[in-house]
Amino acid sequence: MLRTFTQHTVRPVDSLDGLWEFIGEADRNDRARLPQRYNRTMSVPGSWESSPGLETYRGKAWYRRQIPGDQDMAVRLLFGGVSHTATVYVDGKSRHTHHGAYTPWDVLLTGLKEGQHELVLEVDNSFGEHTALHKEDDYYTYGGITRPVEIQLVPEAYIHSVKAVPAKRGNRWGLELAVKLANWSRRNHIRRVMVSLAGKHMDLGEVDLKAGGEKVITGVFQADDVKAWSAEQPTLYDLTVMLMDGYEVVDDLVDRVGFRTVKVQGRKLTVNGRGVRLRGYNRHEDHPQFGGSLPVEAMVRDLEILHDLGCNFVRACHCPNDMRFLDLCDEMGFYVWEDAHGRNLPLGAPGLREQVHAATREMIDAHANHPAIILWGCLSDGESDSSDGRAMFESVIALIRKLDPTRPVTFAGDRGRRDMCLALVDVVSWNRYDAQGPGEPSQIAAALKADLKWLHSDDSRGGKGKPVIVSEFGADAIYGHRSSNRARWSEEYQLDVLEDCLGVYLNHPDIAGTAIARFADGRVTDEFWTTRPRMANNKGTLDEFRRRKLAYEVVKARHLSNQRKYPRKSV
Repeated sequence: MLRTFTQHTVRPVDSLDGLWEFIGEADRNDRARLPQRYNRTMSVPGSWESSPGLETYRGKAWYRRQIPGDQDMAVRLLFGGVSHTATVYVDGKSRHTHHGAYTPWDVLLTGLKEGQHELVLEVDNSFGEHTALHKEDDYYTYGGITRPVEIQLVPEAYIHSVKAVPAKRGNRWGLELAVKLANWSRRNHIRRVMVSLAGKHMDLGEVDLKAGGEKVITGVFQADDVKAWSAEQPTLYDLTVMLMDGYEVVDDLVDRVGFRTVKVQGRKLTVNGRGVRLRGYNRHEDHPQFGGSLPVEAMVRDLEILHDLGCNFVRACHCPNDMRFLDLCDEMGFYVWEDAHGRNLPLGAPGLREQVHAATREMIDAHANHPAIILWGCLSDGESDSSDGRAMFESVIALIRKLDPTRPVTFAGDRGRRDMCLALVDVVSWNRYDAQGPGEPSQIAAALKADLKWLHSDDSRGGKGKPVIVSEFGADAIYGHRSSNRARWSEEYQLDVLEDCLGVYLNHPDIAGTAIARFADGRVTDEFWTTRPRMANNKGTLDEFRRRKLAYEVVKARHLSNQRKYPRKSV
């Protein structure tokens, strides 16, 4: 399942998860466009680096299975994520190519006759000019069909998607709805759209859907007697959209919503009009057993650990996360900053602007209804100190605001006082590695004080008066490496650095949030092996197997103390 809950009761849906036939390019001995034979099976979802013999494989591979056709319905294939470039073939014919590993996408197949049809995915996780978004980096880009896959049968006129934006007017909540409908057939259809939530129903009216066309129908659903969503009280409601042909429901779509507002008020970030202080981590989708394809049980365990650490905040670092993880954040009560994919991208890469915009659009289209997401981010560690970089930031942030004007926008910056893009964002976020050794809280405090003085002056060119998040900080430690003199790479060294940093950042009135880098150790690509022992980013408070390092209890104590010291207050 793509989600943790059922989205359709009328529309026929089936999972395509399980074992698919598989072959890598290195094992092929034919010259045909598609493989003539497959030499192994591969789990979907899954990262092929988790399979014996493919631990370091980078290149092309092919997946194959059979899917059914239907003469009256279109076949819709939904992919939660394929890493990182994919081409879909049905009965040997190319039907769609998608760039980007971390956003869901779909393919609509019409005219498939009854019976079985061959579905092949050509998947490529190599780097090069064909993919602008992916490169050697300080986190690993895994290969494979890394997230769930669904097959749906949709009628000629069907519900494509729904966008639900909570808004509060006085003491009453409303839900601003935009239901996108589509008609893949060659004839017109008239359909009625009905909506229900929390025992109430609303008729959005009739729609005349032209052959081969799309239409968006809007309305405001008055949601009386609903409770607000927050990390402290994560109350969720099922929103059901039904497409009616006369008195018959011919299609449906269920999504979950939470009623909350997110705003910037002066130097504070507020949820439902109350100031929040964010305490959390940068989390990457990475696990030594599952690669980038964590099962739900592993996601739940990560969130349970974060809760134990006193966190209320997760930065989905550098790329959109699995929708099931976001569902769990909605359910379990975590604030989320989600990044559009792309870290420190080379501005001259072919197709960069188009692929960044497409990935950003797909992220917001798919994830906008999650109440847990309170910040959109983009272009992490990007070139925000050049005119070309500023032009890229300006274009992406403008797109985010167009697609979703209800959430604040930020980016994790590492250019310090050279930054030219602070006027573009609502929240200033800094990656700070001020601590170069233990026992330096005065150095950390002095550096922060100087930068805040600059930020809240006219010299910052637009950052003045905005909330600040310390979006990355920390130190590397190798699990089990102990040192009485607290040497670099030791657990004692990391403990001291995090204790000093948190002692300054958590207690500063101008810091709205902190995100430790990182939650758990994770794999890096080959370029970084000379500076990363074990070919891993070792900044995790836990190692890759989720074993606790010494810093765990210190972070937990600091977070819980901050939670008691700064309870939620009205702004």
